[in-house]
Amino acid sequence: MPQLSIYLAGPDVFWPNATELGAAKKRLCQQYGFSGHFPLDNALDLSQLSPYSAGLKIYQANIELMNQSDLTIANMTPFRGPSMDVGTAFEMGYMAAQKKSVWGYSLDGRLYSDRVEGDDTDAEGFSIESFAMTDNLMMVGAADQRGGLIAESLPENLHNHLTVFEKVLQQIEKSR
Repeated sequence: MPQLSIYLAGPDVFWPNATELGAAKKRLCQQYGFSGHFPLDNALDLSQLSPYSAGLKIYQANIELMNQSDLTIANMTPFRGPSMDVGTAFEMGYMAAQKKSVWGYSLDGRLYSDRVEGDDTDAEGFSIESFAMTDNLMMVGAADQRGGLIAESLPENLHNHLTVFEKVLQQIEKSR
């Protein structure tokens, strides 16, 4: 069976120890016979670019990594709010549109509707999505239809991310 190539999506690139986290996830991928691709693997020279041009160069490099990958594992743990990182959401959608498997995990197993303040509406009067899902229905749907999602309620730290990430790798291995 050929080695699967996995794009490692998530806000992990913003962590203070992003390189360490990416390397640890890639090592776990190798242990299961997969090849992991972390967005920071791109060796980009951004020094002569404007911030806007640098952002576009990073975008294109990540698109190329996703194009080279067979599937994605997305860190869907809420980031800077009650929902997952928007860049990660794009990456999941991009992979799903290519009919590639989308796997996800979250360290916040609460329902999305329980993470947003309000009952049926939020403080601004907008209705709160309430489908008994851990995040937006489109994101959970992408993982449900094209792979799988593991959501647990654990403190957010490197050890717990790697533990749940490894559970996803085990599920991928079983599904082969």
